[in-house]
Amino acid sequence: MVQQPALPAYRIPVFRALASRPGIELLVSYTHDPKLPNLEPDGFEAVPSRLSSVGVGSRSMMWDPAQVKYASRRHADVLVLTWNAHYASLPAGLVRARLAGVRTILWGHGYSKSETGWRARVRSFLGRRADGLMFYSRSVAEGYAERGFRRDRLFAAPNALDQGPIQSARSSWLSRADDLASFRRERGLGEGPVALFVSRFAPENREALLIRATPAIAERFPGFRAVLIGKGDGADELRALAAELGVADRVIMPGAVYGEEALSPWFLSSDVFVYPANVGLSLIHAMGYGLPVVVGDDVASHNPEIVALDPGVNGLMFRHGDAGDLAATLVGLFSDRERLGAMSRSAHATVTERFTLERMVDGFEAAIRGVAGD
Repeated sequence: MVQQPALPAYRIPVFRALASRPGIELLVSYTHDPKLPNLEPDGFEAVPSRLSSVGVGSRSMMWDPAQVKYASRRHADVLVLTWNAHYASLPAGLVRARLAGVRTILWGHGYSKSETGWRARVRSFLGRRADGLMFYSRSVAEGYAERGFRRDRLFAAPNALDQGPIQSARSSWLSRADDLASFRRERGLGEGPVALFVSRFAPENREALLIRATPAIAERFPGFRAVLIGKGDGADELRALAAELGVADRVIMPGAVYGEEALSPWFLSSDVFVYPANVGLSLIHAMGYGLPVVVGDDVASHNPEIVALDPGVNGLMFRHGDAGDLAATLVGLFSDRERLGAMSRSAHATVTERFTLERMVDGFEAAIRGVAGD
């Protein structure tokens, strides 16, 4: 049984593939996250749970009854729980599972970008009371081993996306060269080069750096376009910034674009994907189209998917928060088309050969069978 805070689109293929593995009967419990719309389960069974807030001292904590309810042999042999120190229900679930003989796995980052002493201590306390820990990164798992956690109880399931829809849309558009050329003309993408950002606009993503870098890039490449796809409270401020810098004609903001078929031509019309800070699965998505990924070099500001980035091979890093260095990085890359092409091929191989859905599910299955004693 897997307990999750939500059932978003990108998790459906993971759970469907896991449920198809021999000997695994999967049940997923999920609550509601306003930032992650839930989808209907497909190929596995899922049940909703109601998340509530409880006061613990001066702190507001979460309570998911599924963490306790399913900690029984009647419901599960192995219980995979969200590893979040803000769940007041998590200690209760671990205790009940231990008493009932249900094996437990805590699944999460293993760290917080806003780490505090109490949070790290609580996370470690909870981790030592589970039968296994599952991370998105092998390097984080190794860090826990160095802190004395048993290696045979540490597992990694690197985050991935189902590349099927991505590669299908990519192939479809690439087979229609005239349609793709028309798309570029109609969207004002010109001769390029083109740098793309796709995500919700949020301060932590620092997408404004791409606009700030645009004047310097345009001096060297007059046809340069910065495309920012998404929505958020900061959209008007981004447009105002482009106008203030005199590059409104070079910054394209089409709003939110949904669906792989609609997103695909934007990716295929671009030369590089830029995500200044807080990059996550968007990195995997962009590499599926063969786009090198350029991010800020403050690794701690990013999410676990940053491990897929190999600077100089499938992408580059620039000095965190430095628009001038971002501009210089992109100008250097655009000036060397042979290097850009090699990075593009490497980016595509990264997510079609290494960071794949199958390997993620392999890690998930290994964790389940490992704690179950199979």
